[in-house]
Amino acid sequence: MAFPTFRSRPQFSILLASLLFLVATPAAAQDWFRTGTGLGVEKPRVAVADFAPRSPSSQPLANIFSTVLRADLEFSGIIEVVSKSMNPLQSPSVPAELRHAEWNAPPADAHLLAYGNLSASGNDLVIEAWLSDARNAQAPPVLGKRYRGEVTDAEIRRFAHQFADEIIARLSGGTPGVASTQIAFVSTRTGSKEIWAMDYDGSNQRPLTSLRTISLTPRWSPDGLRIAFTCYGLAGGVTSAQICLYSMETGKPMAFMRYKGTNSSPAWSPDGSKLMFMSSMHGDPELFMIDATGSNLRRITYSAGVDTSPAWNPRTGQQVAFISDRGGLPNLYLMNADGSNVEKLELPDMGYVVDPAWAPNGQLLAFSWRRPNGNYDLYLMDTASRQIVELTRDAARNERPSWAPDGRHIVFESTRTGTRQIWTMLADGTQARQLTFEGHNESPNWSPK
Repeated sequence: MAFPTFRSRPQFSILLASLLFLVATPAAAQDWFRTGTGLGVEKPRVAVADFAPRSPSSQPLANIFSTVLRADLEFSGIIEVVSKSMNPLQSPSVPAELRHAEWNAPPADAHLLAYGNLSASGNDLVIEAWLSDARNAQAPPVLGKRYRGEVTDAEIRRFAHQFADEIIARLSGGTPGVASTQIAFVSTRTGSKEIWAMDYDGSNQRPLTSLRTISLTPRWSPDGLRIAFTCYGLAGGVTSAQICLYSMETGKPMAFMRYKGTNSSPAWSPDGSKLMFMSSMHGDPELFMIDATGSNLRRITYSAGVDTSPAWNPRTGQQVAFISDRGGLPNLYLMNADGSNVEKLELPDMGYVVDPAWAPNGQLLAFSWRRPNGNYDLYLMDTASRQIVELTRDAARNERPSWAPDGRHIVFESTRTGTRQIWTMLADGTQARQLTFEGHNESPNWSPK
């Protein structure tokens, strides 16, 4: 069966325009925060039919694809997925089998339907997947994809993630989904703190480093090919915290410059050409910048106290948020990337502030804040208006927020289950999901792609 392209189809243009209206029109109670995260919108109803196996032995494989696809769409933040219990009894395997009236009528009442089939012969896997307008029997499929690969659970999950991201991109005006992204984090489950990685939904957890020492604060490079992190190694005959790099292409650590004192908290510039980090090489912990090649080191901050945790604005490339206790307690500051124009971000209460993280839009700043009578909780600030919203509110420590590249999801660490684990949530604080369960896990960082 031929799979259509959609360069100039008027029916698809009309459908897309109507759906973008649905996902771009603010709800009546919309506020600055939900607008900024892209979550305060009406959501199109999308049904996911069980993918049809082409042979009895393919049934478990088809179940995996359907389950992963449905979960990805449910966590997208912009789609209302029809409950599986509301699906009609018959699931189409190809467009010719789609009975539109059954899917757009109650109880499904779907705007769109994702469906298809899966076949496995030997080690050859073929998946055909479509997204169709459930309310217009005359319209061609909105999306049609064919995936070929090996018969493995990992391959099936990968294709389901890809199809989910294709759907999200179509319904969000081009912003890709995050189902194919990864999360780097620190775990103790092998006996020492090492850098690990996992799929965005917590599957495929695996160690990257095996340094058998202490590794901290992983940060993906903008191209997703390297991870900068804090490691411990020799510098001038003394073991101390250093900046290390790990290559995702070679699967090995990369050599990088080492300095005396404590060196930690690396942050990439948006173009990947520079790293900013904290170092006590001259005494007080200050911020330094260095080219990603390891050359051209220069000092950025000059203050009495500790300056740490730099976070580069991904939109402007010229603004850096960081933490400093130069005024007493650790607080949020902004500055230009060259260290000029330092400004304290005043908060309405006292307390400790740590872990700043910019949203992809370069306007919202997430951070962890322990107020005088409370716990460490996650907050968001609109840096233009200085408005603040609290995302978590419980008896646990909630720290180290990191944004997904779509700006609609946040990963963080929390002790809400008793041990330090990795969680994700939508950027409005809803749909919190625990991703790690074994050992102690911390310092998550979401990949850029």
